[in-house]
Amino acid sequence: MNRRQLTQLGVPEYALTEAVKAVSSAATTHQLRGADLKRQVKEVLAAPRDFVNDSCYGPFAAALLEDQTIPPLHEKVEYRTWGDDIDEMAHAQMREACKLPHASGAALMPDAHLGYGLPIGGVLALEGAVVPYAVGVDIACRMKLSVLDMQLDSLDDRFDDFCRALEKGTRFGVGSAHKKPQDHDVMDENWNITKVTRQSKDKAWQQLGTSGSGNHFVEFGVLTIGDEDAADDAFQLEPGEYVALLSHSGSRGAGAAVCSTYSNIARTKLPKKYEALKNLAWLTLDSEEGQEYWEAMNLMGRYAAANHEVIHRLVSGLLGAQIVAGVENHHNFAWKEMHQGREMIVHRKGATPAGEGVLGVIPGSMGTPGFVVRGKGEASSFDSASHGAGRCMSRKKANDTFRIQNTRQELKEKGVHILSAGSDEVPGVYKDIHEVMAAQSDLVDIVGRFDPKIVKMCGDGSRAED
Repeated sequence: MNRRQLTQLGVPEYALTEAVKAVSSAATTHQLRGADLKRQVKEVLAAPRDFVNDSCYGPFAAALLEDQTIPPLHEKVEYRTWGDDIDEMAHAQMREACKLPHASGAALMPDAHLGYGLPIGGVLALEGAVVPYAVGVDIACRMKLSVLDMQLDSLDDRFDDFCRALEKGTRFGVGSAHKKPQDHDVMDENWNITKVTRQSKDKAWQQLGTSGSGNHFVEFGVLTIGDEDAADDAFQLEPGEYVALLSHSGSRGAGAAVCSTYSNIARTKLPKKYEALKNLAWLTLDSEEGQEYWEAMNLMGRYAAANHEVIHRLVSGLLGAQIVAGVENHHNFAWKEMHQGREMIVHRKGATPAGEGVLGVIPGSMGTPGFVVRGKGEASSFDSASHGAGRCMSRKKANDTFRIQNTRQELKEKGVHILSAGSDEVPGVYKDIHEVMAAQSDLVDIVGRFDPKIVKMCGDGSRAED
C-alpha cells in the first residue's frame, strides 16, 4: 500500500511514514495483502491504544496517539491586517501560526514581510506557551533615541567630530567586539540561569556596545517636535528641532545562541501532527525548558537594553555631549499581558509595543524619516504597531539592483551622509514609510519626526544578523 492509498483510508499526514512501515512489516511478517491490510489499518485508526505494543503496528499507533494530548484552545483563530502592501507568503506564515494549539489571536502590521517561522511584522498571542522563532533570532532587537544638548548647526560645524564618534563609538560586522570589554551592571547579573547563557557570557561581554550587521545602524539626525502637548508628554522638551542619536540593534551572538538552543529543544518535543510547523515549535511555560527560555529571553532583553546604553554613552562621550531626553523600545520579544480578560504571551516579531500612552520609535531607512510615536492601545492589534517601514525586496535582489556608491552620492546631495552600509539596505529596498504610518494611524499618534543626517551601518558584506 502506498501513501495515497493510506491517506484515502484516513491516515493523517503526520503518521504516514509510520503507517507505510507498519503495513510493509505486516505484509512481510504475516504475509497479508490487499483487503486484510486495509482492514488492519482501519482497526488501528479506530483504536490505536489496542496496538501500541504490536510488533508491526506499535509505532504507527503511538504516532496516532501522540496528538490526542493537545486539544486546541480555539477552533479557529483569525488575524487582522493593517496595510495592503503585504506579500502572500507573509499571510501564509500568519495563517500557519494561527494553527498552533495554544493560539488565541494574531495581527499583521503594515511593514510585514516574509520571515522565519513568523513573518516580520507579525504579532502572535498564545496562552501558556512561547515560540522561540516567533520571538526571533535577534532577541530584543531594540530602538533607542537620545536627545543631545548640541546646537543644530553643530552637525555642520563639527561634522568630522560627529563622524568620528560613530566610527569609534561602536563596532559593526558579524562577531564584532570591542578590544576592551565595556562596563555595565547587566554583566553582574546571574548568567548561570541556563547552560547557554553561562556559555555565552564571555562573548556577550566582548560584544557589549556593538551593533552587528544587517539592518542595524547608529545615526545622528534632527528630531522635530512641533506639538507642545507632544513635547511635554514625551520628552519634557519645548517644541523645536534637536540633535538626536538613534540606534538599532539587539542581543548579538548571545541572543542568537539562546534562540538556536531552545528552538532545537522545542522541535524535539513537537508532536508529529505539527511537523510542518517546526519553525513555530513551542515550549509550554509550565515546562522546565519553557521556564529556562523565558528567563534567558528576559536576560537577553536586559542585555540588549544595556548594549544600546553603552553605545549611546560611548558615542555621546566621544562627542562631548550630554543626553537630555530619550525614548526606547524592544521588538523581537514576548510579553506576558492581559488581553480579553486572559493572560497571553504576546510575541512581537518586528512589531513595536503600542499600548495606550506607550512611547516608541519607528524608523524609516537611511534616507527617509523615522517617527517617535505614542500608542493608542488598539485591542485588535494586541497593543502593537509596525517596527519600521518593512522590506519590499530581498537582500539578493537588492544587491543585484542597487549600488551603495550611487546611493551614497544621491543621499549626500539631499544632506544625508552615509559612512558605511551595504547595497541591501538602501532606501529602495523598503516600503514607503509615510504609507506605512498612514496605514496604522489607528494604532499610534506621531509625536516627533527624526530625519537622519549621518548614518553608520555594516558595510563589510557580513551576513545579516537582524
